Amino acid sequence: MSIFNLIGNHGIVISEAKNLRVNEALDIACSTLVQQGKVNKSYLDAIKAKHNEIGPYYVLAPKIAMPHARPEDGVNEACLQVTVFKNGVDLESQDNADVYFSVTLAAMDSHSHINTIMALSELFQNDDDIDAIIAAESKDEIAEILKKH
Repeated sequence: MSIFNLIGNHGIVISEAKNLRVNEALDIACSTLVQQGKVNKSYLDAIKAKHNEIGPYYVLAPKIAMPHARPEDGVNEACLQVTVFKNGVDLESQDNADVYFSVTLAAMDSHSHINTIMALSELFQNDDDIDAIIAAESKDEIAEILKKH
């Protein structure tokens, strides 16, 4: 299954916001999932709580974040949201600079999302595609890149 199947046509957000705080960025990074009822607000709250407890555990590499929480924190269906922060956002990672590309992961259980994680890791390792997604001017451009993975 393509990761785009878990994102869908309404799961891509391009944010032009500047000087976002962590909680504001996380609100945006989960916005379509909450609005569509794919996750409960408790899922977003769990990501924020874990960040407050242990820091930005979901910042994976320079430019890239993958916010997520446990399935029992409010996942209603397996899904992803892609968010591009055009102006970058400081998620307080000491090892990585600002985040420009975020994929919020919501899995139904600890095992079923392994293929999704593998597909995402291939995407995350493809610097050309990551840079193209960040530079994209439209959701359609981003969708075309994601459909390759």
